[in-house]
Amino acid sequence: MEKILLLYSEIKCPVCGILKKEKMSENSCEWYYECSNCKEIIKPLKGDCCVFCSYGSVKCPPVQISGKCCGGRKCLVQYNYKIKYKHQIIYT
Repeated sequence: MEKILLLYSEIKCPVCGILKKEKMSENSCEWYYECSNCKEIIKPLKGDCCVFCSYGSVKCPPVQISGKCCGGRKCLVQYNYKIKYKHQIIYT
């Protein structure tokens, strides 16, 4: 069964509140994000693997696939996947 992996998330800065649509990394978690408005360096909340899981509208690709963080390894390498659209990955 094919599932759609979303690659874009709207991230909200916890400092200034600005929302920005960003493309997430396809094969790893992102631990830091610099807000384009206030320049604050955002880090994940305790228990979250990345800034998108903490402050984004969509969880990061590794969590979408497995339900857990990759632990810093290249995540999608272990899955059978292919890029179908610029904003989605199909994996089986």
